[in-house]
Amino acid sequence: MPARDVINVEKQLVFYGAYHSNPINVAIHICCVPLILWSTFVFVAALSAPQSFPTVSHYFGPYLAFEFNWAFVMALSYWIYYTVLEPVAGLLYGPQMIAMFLSATAFVHRGDGVKVAAYLHVICWIMQFIGHGIAEGRAPALLDNILGALVLAPFFVHIEILFALGYNKPLHKKFINGTGVEITKFRRERAQQERVMEKKASLSR
Repeated sequence: MPARDVINVEKQLVFYGAYHSNPINVAIHICCVPLILWSTFVFVAALSAPQSFPTVSHYFGPYLAFEFNWAFVMALSYWIYYTVLEPVAGLLYGPQMIAMFLSATAFVHRGDGVKVAAYLHVICWIMQFIGHGIAEGRAPALLDNILGALVLAPFFVHIEILFALGYNKPLHKKFINGTGVEITKFRRERAQQERVMEKKASLSR
C-alpha cells in the first residue's frame, strides 16, 4: 500500500472492509477487537517506562488509573491517527480510548492482571480466526497488511457502528461500493486459481 494511502480513510476502510463483509464475522470483531486492544494496553502498561517519561500518575479508584507509560503513548498515537483519518469519528472514539487506557492501567496492578489479559487476548484471537475461516471464508487482513490490520481494526469496528447509526452517509456509500469491488475482485481471482488447480490436477492424472 502506497505511503499516501496510510491517511486515506476511504482506502483504509475499503481494504479492511474487504476482509470483513460477513455479518457473523463482523459481529465477532465488534466484540473481540476492543478486547484485544484493551488487553494489549494491559501488556504494554506492564512494561517498564524509561526515565525520560515524566512520573505523572493519578488514581480515580480501583478500576481507573492514569500513568504516563507505554500504554498512554500507544493510546495517544492510535487516537491521533484515527483523528487524522476521519476527524469527527476520531474525536468520537476519544472517550472509548480513554476508558480502555485508564482501566487497563489500573488492571495491570492486579496480581493476575497480565495473566487474565493474556487469556482474554488469546480467546479473542481464536474467535476472530474462526470468524474468518468459517463465516468469512477468507484469511484475516493481517496476513496481507499486518500493520494496517492491527492498527486500523479498532477504528473500523468503531466506524462500522457509527455507519449503522447513520453517520456520514456519503463515506458509508463509498465504503460499501469500494468494498463490493474488492470482494468481487477477490472472488474472481480465487475462482481463477481454483480453475488452474483443477486443470493441473486433471493433467497429472
